[in-house]
Amino acid sequence: MDPHRHEEALDLAEVARRRAALALERAERAEATAERHELLAAEPGREFHAHIAASHRRSAACHRSSARLQEAFARRTTEWARGSGAQPRFMAGVAEACGTSSAALALVDSGRNQLAVAVSDERSYTALDLEYVLGEGPARDAVSGHCLILGSAPAIEARWPTYGPAITSLGITSVAAVPLGTGISCIGALTVFCPRPGLASAREFAEIAGALTRIVLLGPDPDPELYGGTDHRDVVQQAAGMLSARIGRRVDDALALIKARAFSEDVSTEVIARQILHTAAESS
Repeated sequence: MDPHRHEEALDLAEVARRRAALALERAERAEATAERHELLAAEPGREFHAHIAASHRRSAACHRSSARLQEAFARRTTEWARGSGAQPRFMAGVAEACGTSSAALALVDSGRNQLAVAVSDERSYTALDLEYVLGEGPARDAVSGHCLILGSAPAIEARWPTYGPAITSLGITSVAAVPLGTGISCIGALTVFCPRPGLASAREFAEIAGALTRIVLLGPDPDPELYGGTDHRDVVQQAAGMLSARIGRRVDDALALIKARAFSEDVSTEVIARQILHTAAESS
């Protein structure tokens, strides 16, 4: 690694450590507030303080989960700066916390279309891209139902007739998806592929999703880019716009054509998009 990138990596690790420290401070404040309300709840007629205390306990758990994710990223980034391993992805730490190597985050619009994605590895990217192409899968169901979605083979193939066989062919035998909610809406979903047994129904899974929603993405020190690991599908959108102009159809129609071709050729939408842009550049 060249000296400039080495310094950048160490700076990035330091940012993650500072965010982890702030998250721990917030957790401690939330826990202290929870303790005060728990004492008040013990008094006659003040039982409603128990609900307030529980809310602060949940908030503290999310802050502590966020701190763990930030610390994991700082550790990996420091190791990378010292010449060990590949450049880390923030979502790799999320996957590790979920007891697997594959996890994906999808942010969606009001129509449940993927606006941006972040993944831990290539398998999770492929699985998320299949959902983008096929319009069915656990993340979409988690967002539309505002609920935890669980699936294991062979039920995966029964629930999602097209998506299911496609992901089981990747060696994925179970999935779990949880919505990322803001209280009044759902901004996306965290999907975990082949999580360790029992995690999907465990409290820590909800805490990790809560950390991503309330702290990493929407909190007082948000980072929606996840240290540069978020993909806004710019290449696909650019190709859809170019194809739309060429065929005289709506952008949505052009995007549908890109998705169909990607599925038929068993490649990602980004591969097809780059081919379209390359052909356009050659003909200009």
